[in-house]
Amino acid sequence: MNKTFMLVAAGLGALGVGLGAFGAHGLAAVLEANGRADTFETATRYLMYHALALLILTGLETKLPVQWLRRAGYLFIAGVIIFSGSLYILAIFNVRFMGAVAPIGGTALIVGWICLGIAAWQKR
Repeated sequence: MNKTFMLVAAGLGALGVGLGAFGAHGLAAVLEANGRADTFETATRYLMYHALALLILTGLETKLPVQWLRRAGYLFIAGVIIFSGSLYILAIFNVRFMGAVAPIGGTALIVGWICLGIAAWQKR
């Protein structure tokens, strides 16, 4: 779990920084034209939050039940891909139905946090 989640966290963190910079500089005109600069920023913020959360999970492996940490990690990964990914598509391409997809990812993120809470509740 440790190595995989750490590698994914590093990738998501790098992607978040890169997309944030690209959104601020390379896509600024497109995002303003679509009226979606805030949407893009929200996607980037949640991407970074959950990259950090995934990284923190790797440090909890010896302290909390691994099965719940693993569930939380996979839900964070799936959730941030669906949530942030749908918001990026909405912001850049103005594909409006992607706004309806984002709550699926958001739900996965919420359930991931609940799994982390269960892990804490069942502390070894």
